Amino acid sequence: MFENLQEKLQRAFKNLRGQGTLTPENIQEALKEIRLALLEADVNFKVVKQLIDQIQAKAVGQEVLTALSPAQQVVKIVHDELIEILGRDTAKLKFASQPPTVILMAGLQGSGKTTTSGKLAAWLKKGGNRPMLVSVDVYRPAARQQLKVVAEAIKANLYEGKVESADTATVERLAKEARKEAMNTGCNFLIVDTAGRLHIDDDLMSEMQSLKKLLNPQEILFIADAMTGQDAVRSAEEFHQKLSITGVILTKMDGDARGGAALSIRQVTGQPIKFIGTGEKYDALEPFHPDRIVSRILGMGDVMTLIEKAQEHVDHKKAEEFASKALSGGGFSLEDFRDQIRQIKKMGSLQGVLKMLPSIGPFANMQKAASSVDDSQLVRVEVIIGSMTMHERLHHEVINGSRRKRIARGSGTTVQEVNQLLRQYVQMKKMFKDMGKASFGRKLAGMKFPGM
Repeated sequence: MFENLQEKLQRAFKNLRGQGTLTPENIQEALKEIRLALLEADVNFKVVKQLIDQIQAKAVGQEVLTALSPAQQVVKIVHDELIEILGRDTAKLKFASQPPTVILMAGLQGSGKTTTSGKLAAWLKKGGNRPMLVSVDVYRPAARQQLKVVAEAIKANLYEGKVESADTATVERLAKEARKEAMNTGCNFLIVDTAGRLHIDDDLMSEMQSLKKLLNPQEILFIADAMTGQDAVRSAEEFHQKLSITGVILTKMDGDARGGAALSIRQVTGQPIKFIGTGEKYDALEPFHPDRIVSRILGMGDVMTLIEKAQEHVDHKKAEEFASKALSGGGFSLEDFRDQIRQIKKMGSLQGVLKMLPSIGPFANMQKAASSVDDSQLVRVEVIIGSMTMHERLHHEVINGSRRKRIARGSGTTVQEVNQLLRQYVQMKKMFKDMGKASFGRKLAGMKFPGM
């Protein structure tokens, strides 16, 4: 979601790099471009003004003007100031001294509260916790049913309770019963999915304040749809004024929003972003690391998150075996290739993986290729290989014309697509073999990603 902002900031830095020395004049020109880039990304104008003032105060100092690499100094200043705005440290959840830890999920209707409640429960489960979910949205039966479906999908505990009337008394009863049930069943977290409205009104806030008083939650997390930009920031500010929220979860961060909400919401509310939703699947929730987000914005990539994804999803033994085969003279088989495709798919979309790499230096071509990557191609490749016999996967050279026709029919593709896959496979084998002989860095710098 930060592509446009990243591109515009890189342009400003590139202009600075073209200068032998920095002067107040060319710094002003760069700041003008940075200001415009931030405003176009829908960052709150007060936040933009504060950020530009802080950058300017540090960028015109004598230390920067006389630096050996002044443009890099400016990049570092922008990097540090963006981290200050987003919060220097990764915010963690607060725990209750006596379980269960109660988390109240707040937000407007359509922001993704129910799905995010399930994602948070799945994330807690992965960390060895035992969460319980409860919906106190007694006004929309579909909301309670949706949470039930989510709980079943992630195999989390759910307290349903009985709803006899749609009023605040029923909401409070359900919340009390759920907390008691969590205590009795040994659940150390209770995630309360509250009712939403299309807009903030007195009834909504009154009910949320009643729940806060009743449950004394350790966390009140505001769920904000990043796609709504400054509307999400304004809503978060109003919720904070009435409820004193303790943190924010930004949803739909994988969409084409301009990123302004992420850069504004902490500064406006004073509360940290604790998680970001990065996809539709229930495991697509990540802790918010300010330094990693800033690195993405400045084109430095997010290699740490990429490594964590790889550690979580990739079979290290298989990966090492594949690397050993690929970089040796023997090469790898189509069976090995299919296994690696399956490993990569576990990490999310290939486009998302490539976007975590730096957009500068030897990885620049990969980053540029990310926008044209079609993940459905990986599925098609997997299906084509699946239509081959084991002997054909291990010995691709035996695949003659008649076998290619059979494979195309079995995979629902064309002979041309089968031919294309085999050609690309042979090219990849040769490329990896060459890498084994030459410097990996030099080869990586010149890599292209046509087609697939």
